Amino acid sequence: MRILFLADGRSPTALNWMRHFVDAGHEVHLVSTFVCQPNLNLASLQHLPVAFSAAAQNSAGERSSLAAVLPTKFRTRLRQWLGPLTLRKSASQFRDIAAKIQPDLIHAMRIPFEGMLSAGADLDYPLLVSVWGNDFTLHGPSSPLMRRATRRTLARATALHTDTQRDLALARSWGFDAQKPAIVLPGNGGIRMDIFYPLPGASIPDGVYARMQVINPRGLRSYVRNDVFFKAIPLVLRKRPEVRFLCPAMEGEPEAEKWVTELGLEAYVQLMPKLGRRAMADTYHAAQVMVSPSTHDGTPNSLLEAMASGVFPVVGDIDSVREWITDGENGLLVNPNDAESLAKGLLRALKDADLRARAAKINSALIQERADYGKVMAEAEAFYQRIIG
Repeated sequence: MRILFLADGRSPTALNWMRHFVDAGHEVHLVSTFVCQPNLNLASLQHLPVAFSAAAQNSAGERSSLAAVLPTKFRTRLRQWLGPLTLRKSASQFRDIAAKIQPDLIHAMRIPFEGMLSAGADLDYPLLVSVWGNDFTLHGPSSPLMRRATRRTLARATALHTDTQRDLALARSWGFDAQKPAIVLPGNGGIRMDIFYPLPGASIPDGVYARMQVINPRGLRSYVRNDVFFKAIPLVLRKRPEVRFLCPAMEGEPEAEKWVTELGLEAYVQLMPKLGRRAMADTYHAAQVMVSPSTHDGTPNSLLEAMASGVFPVVGDIDSVREWITDGENGLLVNPNDAESLAKGLLRALKDADLRARAAKINSALIQERADYGKVMAEAEAFYQRIIG
């Protein structure tokens, strides 16, 4: 197959998915909405900014100084209200790129703004659109232009990929034709179980000093209540002062540094840089509990990675996450907007080694059944062929 991906080429989620088709010998082209240099043997790579993505980076693809100082929520709102106005120009450029490549299939990996851009190009090639976890619950309703562009994308799509049953139902309420092909698979293609796996004897007995650690792998996102997370830490430390908190992708982030300083958490919180997959797996292995206080989500890749690594999830109580977590069995569901609720969940998880051990067995079986990379991507490849067929 000759496949043209329209995606954020920096995203580990997108790269993990595309890697399968590269390794399988298909002709893979990428148009990235952000500057990137992915370690993939691509047939072609082009950069096409949309919705101010160019303003977020310098010429080397690093985050710009402007993006560094603007709060995450402000940047998100700016793109939601004004981003759709940039689609016409970018769609014209994408039309020219696709005409040269002549793909068998275009795969736009999320609705805003890659799906919107491909729909605006109004091409005759089959168009598969992936829905990411907050496309409908956060971005779609955020502005009149976003609502219009979301509906247009779903009307134009030949087929749909979502990572939750909830989003498939929502897509139909937003106008996606129920007669068109659709599939529900983890958005990143699933878990590489040679990388993310539980360590033998990884359950640390209660009371071991400085080995009880909580990992927050979500980074700074507008739909993750990291303010609640940091406010919950002092509540946890009152009863468990030995606990430490690991925060990948938060090093050098002014928002995170401010919370740590204002709450006096320097000795308890490690703000870490962005980590590659193997370094991320090592960090999961250093923790017993994973926390994700998100208010909008599909199936978070970090949740699946934690489950595969034997780390106990304490996560926001939202519909999509309930498709994976049963409260009190293989994780805990908490109010992501309330620091006391989050702290209570963390304390319970840290205290109950038996609960963590039982959950690790359940989660390992779940990942093997529903999120093994090889199985998931075999289904995805067959779905592509069905769309083209």
